[in-house]
Amino acid sequence: MSAEPSLAVRRQALDDLARGQASAAALAVGEKDGQSAFGDKWQGVGSDWNTLTEAADWLVSHAGPRQGFTEEEVAQRSDGFIEYLAAHGLFVAGSSGVQGEWPKLLLTRARDGLLYLDHTLADADAAEHYIVKFGRGPDARLSTILRQEAPYMRIASHLGLRVHAPLRLCNQALFIARFDRRLVAGRVLRLAQESLATLTGRAGFGVAPSHDEVCRKLAQVCSDPLAEIIEYLRRDVANLALGNRDNHARNTALQRDFSGQLRLAPLFDFAPMYLHPDGIARRIRWDHNDGGAPDWERVIDTVCGMGQLPREPLVAGLKAMAPRLRDVGDEGAAFGLEPAVHGFLAPAIAAQARALEQLR
Repeated sequence: MSAEPSLAVRRQALDDLARGQASAAALAVGEKDGQSAFGDKWQGVGSDWNTLTEAADWLVSHAGPRQGFTEEEVAQRSDGFIEYLAAHGLFVAGSSGVQGEWPKLLLTRARDGLLYLDHTLADADAAEHYIVKFGRGPDARLSTILRQEAPYMRIASHLGLRVHAPLRLCNQALFIARFDRRLVAGRVLRLAQESLATLTGRAGFGVAPSHDEVCRKLAQVCSDPLAEIIEYLRRDVANLALGNRDNHARNTALQRDFSGQLRLAPLFDFAPMYLHPDGIARRIRWDHNDGGAPDWERVIDTVCGMGQLPREPLVAGLKAMAPRLRDVGDEGAAFGLEPAVHGFLAPAIAAQARALEQLR
């Protein structure tokens, strides 16, 4: 019979375990950074560290002098800015790192007021972090989608959805303040996030979970399942009312803060995607209860059953949206909706408001 391990061996094992847990936690917190910097080469704990180290070494050796740009130079994509991007390799912090079809950059405003490529600026110099989304191509419908994204976020705030900050459109560049970064006492804190695709194990493109499956997972993992499922249902109402059909599983995320609270990240990629020239259809749907117009009574019954949630707060949370939807339908221009967009949306906004008012 083998002897019991000594106290020193036990302590060493605990120390090793603690270091491993700390490393895993650091990887989780840096998940979005890893994806942004290395694209599909980043695989979390399973990454090819030799390849990533070589890429990081190349980046350092080719960094050259750090250069900042004014907001106007970025928005206008000035020659100097474009040449600087080309010299640094757009793949590092560009569209291959932040998924989506509109070209995007991760930029950080320094204390000197200029904008720098995110990876070139030390945390100690950072003042604000942005995703900057640029217009693309001559299609007028794509331009309208980009122009209307800031008004859509204002509407989302009015509807009571969880939003981070107003969006700002400068020429054909949309400045989106990042919600996975916090500046606290001169330090940059990075919040861990994962998409619904990861949460539900459906990470492949073209694969989508159902809303039922998502709500079941939210009930299992969120710190306050009732609050998060109410928020999730309200977002689906808003998507239907405002024609945001591109509700795929990478357009919603979960966020964990440093107190361990797990909840839905603030809303993002909320726009009039019904305008998209490719004719995008609604992606995530309710099982056997959708067709673009789900029965909210049945939806509430379903989520109450799967998460053992009380019905009354769910009904109240949805009904509270009805008068605010009426506001948007009546005064769309006051929120920044363009006339053609407002006119198209008015029937759907009214229909969702009626459906919520009838909930019992």
